[in-house]
Amino acid sequence: MPTWKHSFNNFLNLFLQSDCPLCQRPTPGEFCPYCIKQLQNCQHKNPAALWGQPIPVFGWGMYGGIVKRAIAVMKYENQPQIARPLGQWLGEAWLLSKVSKSPQTPPLVVPIPLHPQKQKTRGYNQAALIAESFCQTTGLKLQVNGLKRVQETEAQFGLSASEREANLAEAFAVGEELRRRRLNVPVLLVDDIYTTGATTRSAVKILNQHGITVLGLVAVTTSVKDKYAKSI
Repeated sequence: MPTWKHSFNNFLNLFLQSDCPLCQRPTPGEFCPYCIKQLQNCQHKNPAALWGQPIPVFGWGMYGGIVKRAIAVMKYENQPQIARPLGQWLGEAWLLSKVSKSPQTPPLVVPIPLHPQKQKTRGYNQAALIAESFCQTTGLKLQVNGLKRVQETEAQFGLSASEREANLAEAFAVGEELRRRRLNVPVLLVDDIYTTGATTRSAVKILNQHGITVLGLVAVTTSVKDKYAKSI
């Protein structure tokens, strides 16, 4: 390559690069190579370890450390672009797993929604952005407004298991598009974090009430007991 072209490309890259949202190193992507390595080290060896009844859960990584920070930065520091690699890694893990080949009919992907007021304040729903990237990777169809949040619930953090269930008891409703169509494929829910399962159970309950089958939930991270962490 001629020297002037090489110099021009280096000059151009200075303007194309931004700071990594986790460590502030210059990077052309969402994360710098150092943080990508740290994040990918948090991936479960067996993301499908929780894929079973009553609600199957597929989790890409363990909720904690740098992954926990990445999700917090994405949600609370106006960094929606973080959802793209997280959704991509989740999708790649899904495609490599046996559970992705279990349904005879490919599922319809539906993200867990935010209440409209909270989404207006934040500017985006991180679960929807993760689901979009997940679908771009897997080729599955996305129904962004399959569910809607009809109750503005208080934060789940710090609540007991029974308080979480009560907090989300009537939180969701089926979106208009799903109500109008006769859905003959299962739904695959997407969220950023799976903890006690209260959110997922509430979403599954309302979908089932409308005759919609739920295949399970895929989440970027899962918060699980130590015995599960040791088994993966």
